[in-house]
Amino acid sequence: MLALALAGCVRAPAPVATPPPARVAQSPTAASPLVVAPGPAADAVRTRFAGRLRAPLPTAIRRELRGGTWRPGCPVPLGDLALLRFNHIGFDGEIHRGRLVINRSVASDVLDVFRTLFEAGFPLERVDLARPFRPNADPNTRRNVTAGFNCRPVITPEGPGTTFSQHAYGLAVDVNPLQNPYVAADGSVRNRFARPYVDRAQDLPGMIHEGDVVVRAFARIGWSWGGRWTGARDHMHFSLTGR
Repeated sequence: MLALALAGCVRAPAPVATPPPARVAQSPTAASPLVVAPGPAADAVRTRFAGRLRAPLPTAIRRELRGGTWRPGCPVPLGDLALLRFNHIGFDGEIHRGRLVINRSVASDVLDVFRTLFEAGFPLERVDLARPFRPNADPNTRRNVTAGFNCRPVITPEGPGTTFSQHAYGLAVDVNPLQNPYVAADGSVRNRFARPYVDRAQDLPGMIHEGDVVVRAFARIGWSWGGRWTGARDHMHFSLTGR
């Protein structure tokens, strides 16, 4: 009886709470929506066209131009230029962010052109600032940059001319130079990497053809296409003046 009494005085151990099983993070699938945390990472996810016009030029861009494509004596002051930043479709099918400097008087119109190209799915390999002009540079390059302002002379198959290009005024844009080369009247092309695209009957990504979305988009803002010139034809080139 004493043993039973002592046993009745001993408390039974309290049940131990079992923690819930840990949640295992799984990679998002097609059935689960992708959630992006706010902040820079969210800004990096691009799903549609977005563009921004900055005028006057940001200080960092002014510095970059002063050290490269702009110098005293250019026919347009830095204050007359604007910076465009916008999304574009790349040759890889992904959405990329590009930057382009253009005359601020036409900047809004040019931004609308690139909105049209984005919505049509027309690919641009890269959109960026032009490189400084060097008269003795090797013309053979795989660099394929859609660009606007560049304080340089007119360039022909024979070399640089003596007058300013419309790029020097910020009133011209070159689109995919490799796929749309400057072709001399005799059919020659300075850049050997662009020669596979001399045959304009081809319909390859990034090529521009008469009546296509690129030509129509620039025509809507009053710009002309160098692919319509007689004799030599500059298939990459669009300008406000037609030159």
